[in-house]
Amino acid sequence: MPSGQTRSPYHHGALREELMTACLALIEVEGIGAVSLRRVAREAGVSPGAPYHHFPDRATLLNAITARGFELLVTELRAARDGASTPVEALGAMIEAYVRFAREHTGYARLMYRPELSRTGKGPVAEGFAQEGIQLATDTVLAAQREGSAPPGDPAVLVTMVWSLGAGLAMLAIDGPMDDMSAARGSSTTELTAQVAALFGRMLQDVPNDVS
Repeated sequence: MPSGQTRSPYHHGALREELMTACLALIEVEGIGAVSLRRVAREAGVSPGAPYHHFPDRATLLNAITARGFELLVTELRAARDGASTPVEALGAMIEAYVRFAREHTGYARLMYRPELSRTGKGPVAEGFAQEGIQLATDTVLAAQREGSAPPGDPAVLVTMVWSLGAGLAMLAIDGPMDDMSAARGSSTTELTAQVAALFGRMLQDVPNDVS
């Protein structure tokens, strides 16, 4: 349906999902700054007042999308961990999962990784999923430490490294020069990310065990 054309609410049972989909598409094309409830309503083809049945304000809509994004990311991080043969390989796979998620879900990633642009906090549901992701990385680091393939000490240090590499590479992949850098060396963003993750794993195993 063309932008601006409204439809009857009686045939719009999936209004909440359609509003979130329209908002994500708007973010991907024009950025977070373009989002308003009125604009999202127009993109979804509903009346200007329709979004207020589900989202009292812009922040509520963005928080709902952010929560969905973190839920999807945690699912992918868990699958990456479970598909690896060792904890160290799992940490590298989780870094790759961050980047893959951002490239496949650009709208979600921009909200999740750049919350200052939305001028909102994560919200309690999104924060809960974000903490679940951190706990997943923490458990994996602890497993690597127990088997001696990662240096002992506060696991938060290595968790921060994994998170920083994953989120940093993800933003370079969607908003930075990573595609051009990869193409210039006859590679791809996916291949370059895998090489970075593998290097991280090798460096991790080379750290002396008495470093804490």
